[in-house]
Amino acid sequence: MQVDTLFSTSIQLLDKQIDLRARNQNLISSNIANAETPHYVPKALVFEEELQGALKTSKAGVTGGLTDARHIPLKGASSRLQSVTGRVVETPAKTPGKDGNAVELENEMGKMLENQIMYNASVQILAKKFEGIKTALREGK
Repeated sequence: MQVDTLFSTSIQLLDKQIDLRARNQNLISSNIANAETPHYVPKALVFEEELQGALKTSKAGVTGGLTDARHIPLKGASSRLQSVTGRVVETPAKTPGKDGNAVELENEMGKMLENQIMYNASVQILAKKFEGIKTALREGK
């Protein structure tokens, strides 16, 4: 059995989401650190729509697995999830400061808190999924 077939798409999704949220947290931290830097424009990682798109099946609705080693694998949600990288976008304040700095500290702190909550929730859900797998393995003896 291949390792990637052992884990469900939800586990792979949570793994990817945790990775992307960590990258976004770094960008938000950088924004906060540069709150006093002249002409600095804050950035954010946008990935939610890309993740949703990766989970959708192809236009024909075809998904599948290999029933024979000689079959050509279809590109499934697993490989589509791995290709999600998100994109960095500038998120300037509506009214930049006199020095051209476009960071609104309160806004960035709110983004950081929201991102941290979503990160923690994903980690907790992933831990529960692995706990379920562990329980299933123990009971399968």
